[in-house]
Amino acid sequence: MHAARFLVSGRVQGVFYRASAREQAHELGLAGHARNLPDGRVEVLACGDLAALDALERWLWDGPVAATVESVTREPAESPGHTDFLIS
Repeated sequence: MHAARFLVSGRVQGVFYRASAREQAHELGLAGHARNLPDGRVEVLACGDLAALDALERWLWDGPVAATVESVTREPAESPGHTDFLIS
């Protein structure tokens, strides 16, 4: 089991980015969460298979249609302990 924290910047709040990330995470079998940060970025913490985390990272660069992603950073993380993927 692997975990990663992604920070996504650009036009990613108010465009269904978190809900779309949750759908993508479900399809990939990942647990974790997505939340808006006060500085306008979205944090995605995901836990699961390494190949699924890599696939999620690729998707995060695109996001939903209304999003404009400027950057995605990835760092190792500890498992969030979730069994599902939550948005907050």
